[in-house]
Amino acid sequence: MIVVKTILKYLIGFFLLIQLIPVSYDEPKKIDLAQEIKAPPQIMTIFKRSCYDCHSNNTVLPWYSHIAPLSWSMSRHVDLGKKWLNFSIWESYTLEEKDKKIGEIYSAVFVAMPLKSYVSFHPEAELTQEERKMIREWTGKAPF
Repeated sequence: MIVVKTILKYLIGFFLLIQLIPVSYDEPKKIDLAQEIKAPPQIMTIFKRSCYDCHSNNTVLPWYSHIAPLSWSMSRHVDLGKKWLNFSIWESYTLEEKDKKIGEIYSAVFVAMPLKSYVSFHPEAELTQEERKMIREWTGKAPF
């Protein structure tokens, strides 16, 4: 029993100690609606519900986003997500970049997005097969 209490004390101490490791998130940027992606309303609804937290300047951080070790993973995912694709600055991409990103959206929605780790905390972000199909069809018709 003493061993269990000692291990528990060390685990609690470690958890408290890692809270001191800072994680920074970018400050929300002012959104220029002229730069935002243009898509039909039903596609925009899907994007905003399932994609915007990681792929736009409209990231909504939950309360646990500042608790390590979750904060480390979330910060990394949001950073990478915005670098890969940022719907808030869509119009600043070149035609070639848009074309490439449209292809990546098609593939990502078909295979990996939204991430399972995100959906486990945000079940409303899960895409139905019909929504995946709608996005894939839209990628073939997306105007640049």
